[in-house]
Amino acid sequence: MISTFANPDKRRWLIIFIIFIAIVFNYFDRQILSILKPVIKEEFDLGDDGYAFVVNIFTVCYAVMYPVSGWLVDKFGAKKVMFWGVVGWSVACLGGGISRTIAQFAFFRALLGMAEPTNFPAQLKVITEWFPGKLRATANSLCVAGSSIGAIIAPPLVAWITISYSWHMVFIIAGVIGLLIALMWITVYKDPPASILAASSNPSGALQGSKAFSWGQLWTRKSLWGILLIRFVSDPVWYFCLFWLPGYLQEESGLSLVQMGLFGWIPFLVADLGAIATSAWSDRMVKNGKEPLRARKIMLTSVAVVAPLCALTPYLPGPFETLFVFSLVAVACLSWLFTISVVIAEAFPVQNVSSVLGIAGGFGAAGAVFFNYFVGQYIGTVGSQGLFVAMAFLHPVAVLVLWVMVKKESPKVVAS
Repeated sequence: MISTFANPDKRRWLIIFIIFIAIVFNYFDRQILSILKPVIKEEFDLGDDGYAFVVNIFTVCYAVMYPVSGWLVDKFGAKKVMFWGVVGWSVACLGGGISRTIAQFAFFRALLGMAEPTNFPAQLKVITEWFPGKLRATANSLCVAGSSIGAIIAPPLVAWITISYSWHMVFIIAGVIGLLIALMWITVYKDPPASILAASSNPSGALQGSKAFSWGQLWTRKSLWGILLIRFVSDPVWYFCLFWLPGYLQEESGLSLVQMGLFGWIPFLVADLGAIATSAWSDRMVKNGKEPLRARKIMLTSVAVVAPLCALTPYLPGPFETLFVFSLVAVACLSWLFTISVVIAEAFPVQNVSSVLGIAGGFGAAGAVFFNYFVGQYIGTVGSQGLFVAMAFLHPVAVLVLWVMVKKESPKVVAS
């Protein structure tokens, strides 16, 4: 294997595989809470507002640390930052498993939120440096597909481990696996050689070279503000799928924990397959001569048309109809999450992409913080219809912002 992956063209796919595995268990870890929502609420005597508070402890820390993680990746490189990030969220999982009070549990959820954002700026830096524009969206989607794979395997695994052992054991197993992933990453990852960097530095890829925006100059770019608005308004729908849909299916639609294990993974599998397909479609448009950034915009606009279907949720007759609708909505959510990272890589210099993604991820999580509060107040009440109607408008707003505000940004136009 050592001689095989001495070839950089082959090594980069091994690196993608390890990132994929890391993101699988990153999302598995964060899904544990939503699947065990009824169990955790009973264990710590929480209502929906208390559960929303626990969710937001994670989300606030996630929002704050996402921009910091992006800066750290641009400053110190993907290898070190991702390694310590994986170690951090593994320790947080272990801590959640040994928690006996809500204060202890909340502390480790906060630590999880602080550590998890490191994965995605590191992943985008790796994609931008190791892959040319014609492969970038496909490589990115295969890598980030781990997010929904983690959400796919979480319901059956969490249900089985909880029923067979205890909810504490779910967190402990996840933490041990995370530490093994950290060891794999630090062993395998290497920075790309000059030949790979030259191949990824082309007119159809991210803006490369010695010029880059300073941190202050980034905030003067209209495209940055456009991407921040896109993440702020569209991310809450995906956060709902992750943190609230499993509980909604159990508490409002009547699925048991066992049934959740059997069927709760379906929307995430559909989302994964759909998002990989839409990413490949945007890469095909680039290969056929379409300007890369425009190709991403066309794809994102096309897939956003299914997002408003979530407005039907309160009127659906049963859990399986809800699963069907959210399978389609999840395709839109995940396609946007996959490809908005590629949009950043097309629009900004490679030296800035991790910082931009970090800032954008923080704004996306901030949007989710506000939305989580209102979900906690109104889910399961007559006011929940308004929540689903609100979600229906978020991706159409993101489409408008994408076309009006986001374009290629070059440091050449900024006075030094």
